[in-house]
Amino acid sequence: MWLVRLALRRPYTFTIMAMLIVLLGIVTIARMSTDIFPRINIPVVSVIWSFSGVAPEEMAARFVTVTERAMTTTVNDIEHIESQSYSGVAVIKVFFHEGAKAEAGVAQISSICETLLRILPPGTTPPLILQYSASNVPVLQLGLAGEGLSEQQLYDLGLNFIRTQLSTVQGAQVPLPYGGKARQVMVDIDLQKLYAKGLSPADVTTALTAQNLILPAGTQKIGDREYYVRLNSSPRVLEALNDLPVKQAGNATITMRDVAQVRDGFAVQTNIVSQNGTPAALLLHLHRLRAGVFPRRHGEIPFPAAGHGGDLRNAGLLLPFAHGRTDDGEVSPQPSSR
Repeated sequence: MWLVRLALRRPYTFTIMAMLIVLLGIVTIARMSTDIFPRINIPVVSVIWSFSGVAPEEMAARFVTVTERAMTTTVNDIEHIESQSYSGVAVIKVFFHEGAKAEAGVAQISSICETLLRILPPGTTPPLILQYSASNVPVLQLGLAGEGLSEQQLYDLGLNFIRTQLSTVQGAQVPLPYGGKARQVMVDIDLQKLYAKGLSPADVTTALTAQNLILPAGTQKIGDREYYVRLNSSPRVLEALNDLPVKQAGNATITMRDVAQVRDGFAVQTNIVSQNGTPAALLLHLHRLRAGVFPRRHGEIPFPAAGHGGDLRNAGLLLPFAHGRTDDGEVSPQPSSR
């Protein structure tokens, strides 16, 4: 009852307090962050092994089985483990109990995988370890296309320029682009010419590996000046790889172009994106776990302006389609940027 008597004796004080509560409540609601789904604390860690040319059965026997057995004894709070084996790729998903610390699980998994490298096939690289949750959902789809741009160029622009800049947006997680072709230096061997020269594909591989090195040469001090010394152990132009010597036969030198062709190619394409019958690429923007929220207005996401020393628009890049989620979770198309 004392609170009621105090309110009756000081009506203006309680009136101002009530007004402040209402005003602060309105301001708080207006500034409160919104999200699509509530945070779901069921951590999952994905371990991806890759070894080109290995059959799915071998990936399961030599990578998956060994890794799963090791993790059951060194990683804490595991609820269950799922795995899938493909040609050259093995994906292991480790599900932890609710409330478990995923950061500790990632550290333990990374440690045991580094240890397993000694017993895995020679040449195995450390696996890719990713942490994600059920609350990771796509919030934006960005399409890339352009007249005169090849699929390799679209993939390169999306991977090395647009993706790196959009990844700085709060709450955004940008995986690798879909579609396009990953650029690689390819060596096309002419077997008939190779066998006619008395060579094998292993000779071409050895010559290319031995003459394409990055070696530190140090410095050279001449007088009162010190100069950096650079060795020509690695060609700076792709075409120069065709001039590498493979074998010395008498007074003649067999070069790479005599038995093979080195070109700017691409890796085996596993997915494709098409926009009105023309090649395109697709970038997905996911909501990152415990990293804030995606911007409320898509206008807050600027078009990446830096690329190849200038604006990406000048390179012929277009955004033919872009779809995003609004505050209420609905999908709304966004106008194309040109």
